[in-house]
Amino acid sequence: MSAVNTDAQVRPREIVEAVRRLEAGELVGLPTETVYGLAADAENPEAVAKIYAAKGRPADHPVIVHVHRLADLGHWAAEVPETARQLAAAFWPGPLTLILPRKPGVAQACAGGQDTIGLRCPSHPVAQAVLAIFKGGQGGLAAPSANRFGRISPTTAAHVQAELGHDLLVLDGGACAVGIESTIVDCTVQPPRILRPGLLQAADLAAVLGVSAEALQRPADDAPRVAGALPAHYAPRTALLLRTREQIHADLAQANDTRRIGVLARHALEDGISATWMQLPDDPAGYAQRLYAALRELDQAGLDQIWVEALPPTQPWLALRDRLSRAARGSGAPGN
Repeated sequence: MSAVNTDAQVRPREIVEAVRRLEAGELVGLPTETVYGLAADAENPEAVAKIYAAKGRPADHPVIVHVHRLADLGHWAAEVPETARQLAAAFWPGPLTLILPRKPGVAQACAGGQDTIGLRCPSHPVAQAVLAIFKGGQGGLAAPSANRFGRISPTTAAHVQAELGHDLLVLDGGACAVGIESTIVDCTVQPPRILRPGLLQAADLAAVLGVSAEALQRPADDAPRVAGALPAHYAPRTALLLRTREQIHADLAQANDTRRIGVLARHALEDGISATWMQLPDDPAGYAQRLYAALRELDQAGLDQIWVEALPPTQPWLALRDRLSRAARGSGAPGN
């Protein structure tokens, strides 16, 4: 996955200042390749509580701990199965979160009341620079998306500050290269199973583990709770509807429809149609990288509804269908 302006204007002194604040129990906006995170010392319960308060996050909703590429996973996990080591060797640093049995007494504030922990090694150079010196490279940062709980994830520093305020130090690492959250894999069972899809595909994971993609995608009703898995999530305040291309064009052709409609599509605006139209790339990686920024722009445009063109029912688009279906359920809720 290609980098997208990931080496923006972060200077060494800003890295040092961010680490100082994190080690003092403060919050920092941190760029990763997926989305921007609201970071705090994962082993400081008071600092992690500040994340939950700032986001309005439910107490039983766990947060992922981000670690340096040379970190000792045994510090966090009571056990690191061979399958987890294989996946980490193949895909870290990168957009993959591993769910492991949590070592008793470690990062309890991040666990949402469970005996598991989610670990990720981000590939963004700014995140790695912070993690390299935070607690001598062996610390972990709780860093859920830097937005109000359930809302659209931020993919630029400006998104974070617009939502959480300018008093928060946000390291500007440019636009996120991936643009949607990591694939989450439960390694507390064998073979592992995918609990949240991401752009890292089941087939890629399966090839490393020597199992079928279907085995990794089996039902997981008894699985640990993980970030971003609630039915309503990633949502704009404007009502969002998923519609076919044909439905979009048929309804916009009605001359007596006075609604202000925004459309997110994979094809260009056609003649004779009046709408706020945004075209995203017709490939999963390009679409993902621009999705949340596009949703934020439409959400701020004073529209009555946002119509999103339905995505292909194929594996490469699975994670994006997941995000949009949750966004549709959570959109337009009273009081948001």
